[in-house]
Amino acid sequence: MIDPKTAPLGILALRVTTGALFLVHGLIKLFVFTPAGTAGFFESIGLPGALGWLTMLFEIGGGLALILGIKVRLVSLAFVPVLLGAAVFGHGSAGFNWSNAGGGWEYPVMWAIVQAALAALGDGPYALAPTKRLTA
Repeated sequence: MIDPKTAPLGILALRVTTGALFLVHGLIKLFVFTPAGTAGFFESIGLPGALGWLTMLFEIGGGLALILGIKVRLVSLAFVPVLLGAAVFGHGSAGFNWSNAGGGWEYPVMWAIVQAALAALGDGPYALAPTKRLTA
């Protein structure tokens, strides 16, 4: 049974926490690794360098959207393939455990599942731009 008093707070916590983590990851790519370095890393694992730029921008913009509660279902759903791609291309060869050298694939897979759950839950009542509900 869903507790209608605490479920909105749970959605808010999930939305803001994951949004903040994506924002930080994107800003690290921007300011620490630099866009050129991020593109170079993507190329080193066999992906187009432009995908590094897109990932960085999506992490920053998508993270902000989740924090603010804008298009949460769409943004969360869009993060799922990005995270699964990170699991396969960025962390797949490192094995399962996140503490392995290079980070394991289970961490991005867990975040993909979290984003799928958030897409199913929706933005919650504490969103800047709540999604309109479809009625039957």
